[in-house]
Amino acid sequence: MKKTIFFVFVLILAFSAAPVLANSAEENSTSESDATKAKMENKLSDEEVKKLVERIEEIREIDKSEMTSKEKRVLRKEVKEIKETVKKHNGTIYIGGSTLLIIILLIILL
Repeated sequence: MKKTIFFVFVLILAFSAAPVLANSAEENSTSESDATKAKMENKLSDEEVKKLVERIEEIREIDKSEMTSKEKRVLRKEVKEIKETVKKHNGTIYIGGSTLLIIILLIILL
């Protein structure tokens, strides 16, 4: 019985480590400005989230018909970065499918 429980815990740790490592590699590969990286390190406060949402609304209200394609691309990239920062600091917890399956099996068995 002790070996089974130990084996199950080892499996849980093994399956939960892969998403964490994948997420850290994804953060390193993105090219973002230093200001955005500094904001991402800490949790965003409500004021910061409101400022980011207001910035997105400002960008949407801009008349883009007279802009060049490069300027439009910069705005799209900025909106995408803002959405990613808000999404990352949403406070959600990611649990992999196999980890979830093991947790459910543990609940059923124990």
